[in-house]
Amino acid sequence: MIISMTTVVVMKTTALRVLATTALAAIATAACTADSSADSGAVPPGVSVAAAFYPLAFVAERIVGDVGTVTTVTPPGVEPHDVELSPATVREMQSTDVVLYVSGFQPAVDDAIESTGSFGLDASTVVNLHAADDAGVRGNADPHFWLDPALFATYALAVGDSLAQLDPAHGDTYVTNAADLADELAALADSYTTGLSQCARRDIVVSHEAFGYLAGAFDLNQVAIAGVDPQNEPSPAKIREIRDLITSTGSTTVFTESLVNPAVAESLAADAGVVTAVLDPVETVVDSDDYLGVMHRNLDALRKALDCA
Repeated sequence: MIISMTTVVVMKTTALRVLATTALAAIATAACTADSSADSGAVPPGVSVAAAFYPLAFVAERIVGDVGTVTTVTPPGVEPHDVELSPATVREMQSTDVVLYVSGFQPAVDDAIESTGSFGLDASTVVNLHAADDAGVRGNADPHFWLDPALFATYALAVGDSLAQLDPAHGDTYVTNAADLADELAALADSYTTGLSQCARRDIVVSHEAFGYLAGAFDLNQVAIAGVDPQNEPSPAKIREIRDLITSTGSTTVFTESLVNPAVAESLAADAGVVTAVLDPVETVVDSDDYLGVMHRNLDALRKALDCA
């Protein structure tokens, strides 16, 4: 029996809201409140948010809506793992009410928060991150939790509650928008559960170790060429091991990414006699893309590669 991801989200919501409240208690206490001498009846501006990279910005933008502002630290189309911050960007982070980030994922962001004393909501305080196999990852955690839509929904709910603490004047808006987004993410999770329930294969060969949460949520087996950091080159022995797995399992596809050099993946695919296709870790987007659109394309690519009914 397949359990609806909507049910999973609902079951987790209360616990995560308590955790988010604890994680943000210091921020809520320190946040500036509206001046009692302000004009009678005036509504203060909404919360200002700096998001370290795209998926967190997507959540913030959907939750804040028209009442606040969201800036993204990592520019569109830039690989976020190795982003470097200009002094102007650091100053902009410092001037916002809260920075959304994942500790250990972007060292430059971690360092900027520590050096400036910016208020930060670390995603690892409101969702459980998997340990990373990649020993070179700072913080020893896989940050790509947004690739599990149900887990991403619980994060959205926690952010909504946290922003409501920081900006009570618009709290109802934040909480309502977060709930609406969580519903959309739960529906996306249901689409994945249904779409990947009957497939000829369960192994996915990917460019780097970004899809562990997705694989865990939908009973897939991730086989990664590189580690969590896509710049880490695989050994010849690792490439031979993956090629042998492709042969033994009948895999037809090696997945590449738009922002990671595809040379190694393409060489492996050619050597194994299989094709390549794009599976996007949604670390950034370009043009008119958004998280939901990219995730639906990912589902189509997985269904084709795994020969799903």
